[in-house]
Amino acid sequence: MKKILIITGLLFSLTLSAQNRPDPQPAPETAEKFNVGMAGYSFLNFDLEQTLDMIQRCDVKYLCIKDFHLPLDSSDAEIADFHNKLKAKGVTGYAVGPIYMKSEKEIDNAFEYARRVGVKLIVGVPNYELLPYVEKKVKEYDMHYAIHLHGPDMPLYPDADDVWENVKDLDPRIGMCLDVGHDTRNGKNPVKDLKKYHSRVFDIHIKDVTGASKAGYSVEIGRGIIDFPAFVNMLRKVGYSGMCSLEHERNMKDPLQGIAESIGYFRGVIATTSEK
Repeated sequence: MKKILIITGLLFSLTLSAQNRPDPQPAPETAEKFNVGMAGYSFLNFDLEQTLDMIQRCDVKYLCIKDFHLPLDSSDAEIADFHNKLKAKGVTGYAVGPIYMKSEKEIDNAFEYARRVGVKLIVGVPNYELLPYVEKKVKEYDMHYAIHLHGPDMPLYPDADDVWENVKDLDPRIGMCLDVGHDTRNGKNPVKDLKKYHSRVFDIHIKDVTGASKAGYSVEIGRGIIDFPAFVNMLRKVGYSGMCSLEHERNMKDPLQGIAESIGYFRGVIATTSEK
């Protein structure tokens, strides 16, 4: 009996000690060196409150805003309320999109929406013939415009090469959202493409895929074929200062575990790699 009481007391002391122990904080030398965010599309099946709860649980501070969380026709009061909800969770909306644009009117709406939301970056997918009009609006609003590439799944902007060929002679504020998964699925190398086109890479969607073809599908970062240590080293080499946002497209009705795994892996790569 005496032995049982001693063990019980010890367990109680250990439990109390654990409860009172502060959460460990990262040392300065291991602090995050790149801005890690979330692409709003990852939360297609969730409302804003659920979305922000998952983002907070993964200790992410930045969100690319999708219009199913903040519609394009939102009032100023609704936009203010949206930002207040983000702020309460320690999250900042850094861009809007992707927004698909098939007419000049849709481009007008997107730029005015971004202005009212208060961001300076639009992730967009305009029809090719509308690029001169996009350039006009970029100059008018003084915003950056990042074209989201889509791999082999659709004919518009399948990879970084295609985006570059279509924007290289336009205003330098028009560039790309380099989706490393879709670029890979179209047979390209996102590490090499980041090196070639870094001056026009304004946003990055991180994800992993199983193969370099249309048959390849999205998986948690670290489980696929993309060389993330090499990619992170290239981010350092080119001096990338934008956002690396996870666009999680696996188990989208129950994504939290996969999001946490992917964010954790990517942060681990950042912490354990160095420029070569």
